[in-house]
Amino acid sequence: MTRRVAVTGATGFIGTHLVANLVERGVEVRAIVRPSSVAAHLHTLAAPPDLPDLRAPLHLTDPDPPGSPHRILTVVRTGLERAALADAFRDVDAVVHLAGVVSTIRERELFDVNVGGTRAVADAARAAGVRLIHVSSLAAAGPASAGRPRSEDDPAAPVTPYGRSKLEGERVLAAMPDLRWIVLRPGIVYGPGDRAMLPLFQLAAHGVLPLVGRAGAAYTMIHVSDLIRTIVAALDSADRQTVFAGHPHPATGRELLEGVRSAAGRTALILRVPLALVRLAAIAGDIGGAIRGRPLALNGTRYVELSAEGFVCRVDRLRDRLGIVAEVDLAQGLAQTAAWYRQKRWL
Repeated sequence: MTRRVAVTGATGFIGTHLVANLVERGVEVRAIVRPSSVAAHLHTLAAPPDLPDLRAPLHLTDPDPPGSPHRILTVVRTGLERAALADAFRDVDAVVHLAGVVSTIRERELFDVNVGGTRAVADAARAAGVRLIHVSSLAAAGPASAGRPRSEDDPAAPVTPYGRSKLEGERVLAAMPDLRWIVLRPGIVYGPGDRAMLPLFQLAAHGVLPLVGRAGAAYTMIHVSDLIRTIVAALDSADRQTVFAGHPHPATGRELLEGVRSAAGRTALILRVPLALVRLAAIAGDIGGAIRGRPLALNGTRYVELSAEGFVCRVDRLRDRLGIVAEVDLAQGLAQTAAWYRQKRWL
């Protein structure tokens, strides 16, 4: 049974939930964080009622060396560098690789981190002789409709730089015959602590929700608690396999907005926005992002995603091989997310 786990990206949205879950289970965790990261975030996130309370002391031991037998959580400050990671991974049972870049105006950064960083993690895991759970993305597989959802055996066809970088990261692992790995490809991950969903709730509070994208396009989503269950199951699963992770019932754009409106407790008007207008706004977003030095919420990459037929995958393998069926449906997950936003005064 897995008793020691190293987690890269430990202070991120998913990472914080995973660390809390593992600590609650009594697993010794080595949280790999950037040297500049505020590691205190690991014990200050206000957790929802059904998750461990991260405000409770978790015995952060930075700068004590990893592996101290009396410690349950050790913070290791390092970049994604092979030598330092090899030390951090020594004597662990598994590594969960969550660190990555999702959005940037510099495409090269996506590949530097999502491919180069993954290579460093994989090299270090191989040197330490430990299993690697690599959390990739459905974006690596590419779009698919609800009528013809993707399976893990379908040829990958990513349509965004992010998706291509995640696919290349997966291929790094596959090219290492002596590495023990499993790749998880979650759909849209949401839940308490997620900043990506927040703008929709803010728009609902202002009374208008824009419905963009193709009519009927649907998306596989997964609540963060179900993804954490998936990662935990993967820790002791068979090696060298790829598994999609998501709720069995995909959500259309309208269903998502209706769920947000209900969870926000507002009477917001849902207005369809023609793709032609979205395209113009995306061009303006690219220009604005270049000026500001950071990507805006709507840009060329986001337009490519919105104009696709959807991002839907099968989850048979998730059930059959990992024994996981996502339990949190959209209405329940969005209500929990909204409650967390209110608790944090984000809404």
